Amino acid sequence: MQNVRAHCALTLAAVLAVLGGTTAAAHARPRPTQVERFSANKTFGLGLMLGAPTGLSGKYFLGPDTALDFGIGAIGYYRGHDGLHLHADFLWHPLVLAKAEPFWLPLYGGVGGRLFFFDDDLDRNDDRDDDGVAIGVRAPVGVAMDFNNVPLDVFFEIALVLDFFVGYRDSVDVDINPAIGVRYWFE
Repeated sequence: MQNVRAHCALTLAAVLAVLGGTTAAAHARPRPTQVERFSANKTFGLGLMLGAPTGLSGKYFLGPDTALDFGIGAIGYYRGHDGLHLHADFLWHPLVLAKAEPFWLPLYGGVGGRLFFFDDDLDRNDDRDDDGVAIGVRAPVGVAMDFNNVPLDVFFEIALVLDFFVGYRDSVDVDINPAIGVRYWFE
């Protein structure tokens, strides 16, 4: 029994010595000291998006990391409303999440506005006017797969929207509008 205890103690001491030696030699992976900033290599793109809304999407870079984007399309069902959606946003691209030879993956965020001309599908049987207009403030956040070898990008964004209804019984509403899309870059 005493022999077994001595053997266990020696084994434990050997394991601790090996672990202690390897952890002492291990170093943390160096972290980058600077965030990689995005720099656009395109100017104007136009394409399609699906979600809220479904329609046309455009983007125009004003500088290396700032852009205007816009969209026009239909929202098929938004809390009982369907109609025409128009938006325009000012975007910042503060950093690149991933960078490879075929594409860059910039993160972007911004602020903008939207107009939503809608028909209220819930009030078909009453006498009230069921058309309305919402003027909204948008705050989109998204990522874009910006391809380097082809004039395309693919994007996914979520926009927080604060709508102010004009001449309609709801005064203010908050919603989230997700969209995914693809754009062809002309220049």
